[in-house]
Amino acid sequence: MSSLDRGLAPKMRPVSANRTTIVAALDIGTSKITCLIGRLRPCAPRDILPGRSHAIDVIGLGHIQSRGIKAGAVVDAGEAEHAVRQAIAAAEQKAGVRIESVLLSVSAGRMQGQLIEAAAETRGGTVTANDLSHAMSAGVRHATGEGRTTLHALAAGYSLDGVKGIRDPKGMLAKRFGIEMNVVTSDAAVVRNLM
Repeated sequence: MSSLDRGLAPKMRPVSANRTTIVAALDIGTSKITCLIGRLRPCAPRDILPGRSHAIDVIGLGHIQSRGIKAGAVVDAGEAEHAVRQAIAAAEQKAGVRIESVLLSVSAGRMQGQLIEAAAETRGGTVTANDLSHAMSAGVRHATGEGRTTLHALAAGYSLDGVKGIRDPKGMLAKRFGIEMNVVTSDAAVVRNLM
């Protein structure tokens, strides 16, 4: 059973703060399919946005008229796959690289955003990364109903023993902690066919 079958979207691999990395994005639309390849290069914090470690240089772009797609959903898998491969090949040729994975833009499948709150007892009185992971997973499970899959989940805030506004509770003492999170879900079948 894949993570998508369990309602969870695949995770991105972490990017090393000291290495140049190639990333690719794919947008599958009703009128066109576009692949963008970029090189992430490490930068000094003063040269980029706060909290970022890399700047991006666009090195390849490929686009083609969409086929096999209607209203953002796959209606002919063979035609859609062929068009996607053509867009990726054009971007790879311009970039002079081969890509292994892409970040997929999803706009179909009756997307829905929810603000979820979850709370749990701490294990041992100190909030750990494991506690946060369990709370996040519980929130995602709550937001992901039958036939839905999670595209994105992001913690928006935390509380400790009822005190809100905590930025990072790891290592802090509390009997009970809460998490407020934004969860974006979509129809699983639509996303599965895009992936």
